[in-house]
Amino acid sequence: MSAAGSAGSATAVRSAGSAETASQGSTPDTPSGRPRTIAVIGGGISGLAAAWFVKQSAPEAAVTVFEGSPRLGGKLAVGEVGGVGVDLGAESILNRRPEAVDLVRAVGLAEDVVHPATASASVWSRGELVPMPKGHLMGIPGDPRVLAGLLSRAGLKRAESGPALPSRARLRAEAETDDVAVGRYVADRFGPEVVDRLVEPLLGGVYAGSADEISLRAAIPALVPAYESGEPVDEAVSKILAAQAAAANPKPVFAGIRGGVGRFPAVLAQACEKAGVTVLASTMVRELSRTPDGWRLVCGPVPAAEAHEFDAVVVAVPGAPAARLLRDVAPAAAAELADIEYASVALATFVFDDATALPAGSGFLVPPADRRFIKASTFSSVKWSWLAESGKTVIRASVGRHRESADLRREDAELSALALADLRKALGPNALGEPVDWHVQRWGGGLPQYAVGHVARVGRILAAVASQPGLAVCGAAYDGVGIAACVASASRAAREITHEEE
Repeated sequence: MSAAGSAGSATAVRSAGSAETASQGSTPDTPSGRPRTIAVIGGGISGLAAAWFVKQSAPEAAVTVFEGSPRLGGKLAVGEVGGVGVDLGAESILNRRPEAVDLVRAVGLAEDVVHPATASASVWSRGELVPMPKGHLMGIPGDPRVLAGLLSRAGLKRAESGPALPSRARLRAEAETDDVAVGRYVADRFGPEVVDRLVEPLLGGVYAGSADEISLRAAIPALVPAYESGEPVDEAVSKILAAQAAAANPKPVFAGIRGGVGRFPAVLAQACEKAGVTVLASTMVRELSRTPDGWRLVCGPVPAAEAHEFDAVVVAVPGAPAARLLRDVAPAAAAELADIEYASVALATFVFDDATALPAGSGFLVPPADRRFIKASTFSSVKWSWLAESGKTVIRASVGRHRESADLRREDAELSALALADLRKALGPNALGEPVDWHVQRWGGGLPQYAVGHVARVGRILAAVASQPGLAVCGAAYDGVGIAACVASASRAAREITHEEE
């Protein structure tokens, strides 16, 4: 989203990097005596957060955000379906990390922060809705017995038996990097059925990817010490879960925003503008190059492209467009970014005219092994009290996994019909009537894939970028795909830009 766009406002862009945009009386921080000019390329949540943090650290700086599409917010959006305002992208924020929720409160949404009405869920496995087992870390159990009811008798016996051989040395010897795929690591200890029935759907819900490719270091860093030391994974998980349980007054895992998380980018953009940031939509940055004193951006459509100079730049767009922009100025980083693969997904949202009786919990996950059309469903009007107040039932289903794009090529009507058919199979043929409205939202290239070696790759990217003074990167491609991780990434980039001359 942040990389695509059309013609922008040439006049607005022309002044964005000039001294005239600085407020009178600002404290100069360049050799010429003028305030620094800083460009942020990308108006998704990462770019907007980076602009906010830069402005908080350097109020005198002239900051401009360039967004290629007509809309700000990246993969966060709200819309109306059946007369109900709903999230069309991510609907929750990780609450146990402070960065995003703190920013939500800082920009004026503190009173609208809410938490899910229920944290329980199910797994639609082998045609039945099975309650999600407790006592696991991303599907990895501390005690395999908690998986009774989800696994077959043979699968449970294998999970309880442990690895046939000491696994650490073998796994690390076979790995091409000092990392391992989550699926391989878990299957070695518990057998493949634990991966297929629980780890795979949970990881798929986060990354829309495969457990056999997703990096342990990137996805579940808490287990890296156990992997490195050879400590049995079930013992490590048990310790982690015990520490979480012992925490005083633990916070809810997730938070939302009344009216939808998709409200966040617009409110953040308004707060940025109030602080003096210039935010430009429909303004594509086509080129990025070095100048003797800073950076040159070429913006706008080819026939009328304009160049503008800045002292520093934050690149906050996905991997492929970031690679194109950095190709000449940080080629090593660009090559690494170009190799990050992305998964595309679609969300089908259904609104029913009355309060339908649904199973307990906030929804269910679907193991890929069962080859269903949908990969998960959320009972949104059960999960969020502000949606329940509408008096209608709101359910959404997600479709699409990494390298499985055939279903996403279907027309909206067919995609929604197939998703609804799966919902009826899961909930019972009489559970759902006809929806009063539905909506399909597609997110092409929405989720970066954290393949084995991702953490090391990100380290190389950041090192290459750091060798270029006045340049930083942030976004979902680096340190986490969730909103909290993106905001933390933006905060890091802002610190690098505002402190890089200290």
